[in-house]
Amino acid sequence: MIGPRAKESQTFIEQLNVSQRDRSELTELPEREVIRRAQLGDASAFERLYRLHSRRVYALCLRMLGNWTEAGDLTQEAFLGVFRKIQSYRGESAFSTWFHRVAVNLVLMRLRKKASQEISPGKTSKRNFDCGEPQEELGGHDLQLAGTIDRINLQHAMDQLAPFHRLVVELHDIQGYKHKEIAQIMAWSIGNSKAQLHRARRRLRGFLDETLRSE
Repeated sequence: MIGPRAKESQTFIEQLNVSQRDRSELTELPEREVIRRAQLGDASAFERLYRLHSRRVYALCLRMLGNWTEAGDLTQEAFLGVFRKIQSYRGESAFSTWFHRVAVNLVLMRLRKKASQEISPGKTSKRNFDCGEPQEELGGHDLQLAGTIDRINLQHAMDQLAPFHRLVVELHDIQGYKHKEIAQIMAWSIGNSKAQLHRARRRLRGFLDETLRSE
């Protein structure tokens, strides 16, 4: 027996199976017109929105969850949410901002669920904040290798940040959102967005300094 969520997911996938001609017709349209058509039930318009926004949403989910499969599942779940709620979009903020708020809410719910499933507080702390096994020190001065190690160290430092701090760094420093947009996504004030980013960067520098000293 197929449950209601599975049926909805199947409908969503079928809606995205549109012709190449339909896709090409939408390429030249402004996003507001694509959104209007999607709200009227145009499957090709909704697929266009998927192609425009899925990469950034997937990157956010992957950064927060650290698992490719989970990030893919949550990205599809976010689009299902948008598919259900797109009639409620009124253009009061950018569509990407509105959509990212849907994705952020799902990510935070997933993180809370993970934390509640941990056996003990100590185990939860380790899962959320430990940077993992220490990196083996490699000899030589290969610049490409050094860049790779720097990226690994940065990711480990990001993994140690609290979820809200990781989100604000991802949204502002990596995806390029302004504080006004982040405030809308996170339901914060602009001042709180700036303060959280300042704290996140300070902690990030601290974690990176600790990693460099240990090496």
